Amino acid sequence: MEAVILDVDGTLADSERDGHRVAFNLAFEEFGLDHRWDVEQYGRLLEVTGGQRRLHAYLEDEGMDAAERDELVPRLHARKTELFQELVAEGKVQPRPGTAELLDRLEGEGVRLAVATTGSRGWVAPLLDRFFGLDRFETIVAGDEAPARKPDPAAYVMALEALRLPPSAALAVEDSRNGLLAAHAADLACVVVVNDYTRDHDLEGAALVVDDFGALDVATLRRLCDSGDGGDDDDGGGHRPPA
Repeated sequence: MEAVILDVDGTLADSERDGHRVAFNLAFEEFGLDHRWDVEQYGRLLEVTGGQRRLHAYLEDEGMDAAERDELVPRLHARKTELFQELVAEGKVQPRPGTAELLDRLEGEGVRLAVATTGSRGWVAPLLDRFFGLDRFETIVAGDEAPARKPDPAAYVMALEALRLPPSAALAVEDSRNGLLAAHAADLACVVVVNDYTRDHDLEGAALVVDDFGALDVATLRRLCDSGDGGDDDDGGGHRPPA
């Protein structure tokens, strides 16, 4: 294992429920729109990856025509991103417990770190810098730089190309089914650290499924990567460690 490539939203940071959802609602309010996303509804909306794509899908379902969406969504999403950055600066969004410690251990053993995310660089970079320091990530591929969003593998393919590594030399860390599918489509073994929104996802084929980063160590990640464990185990993959 020469590198670990990590997702951000819901993986490295608890950013969805109390971060992005809140920022979307604040943007709706500022724009004089009546829409408000509650916790449960936002969980369903997360099936659509990427904030602008999520807005388009939602507003289309609400009956807004394409021309109006094309004019509104970029402005609305840009303001939402600014509001999200303010929430991060105010400490309203936090890294998931154990993330910094795991990154420190990986770096200490010479493992290279990279990011492949559907999030926009405008908020991803400040969040990573605040919580972990940007310098520790050798490459960051954001959603506005990849030609397609997860579950398309484009972000992972670009990260591997930037690292100049074959898939067999890297491991992906995700939180959701869409992320897992993207990693597998890039031929990467994938560990899934679930959160409240993704705990019930179909994670068939994951090399390992855990509830938090405290369950991970470098030796385990090396074993999963070196074995090429992409979920073809006899138990059907997506397995959790014994209690």
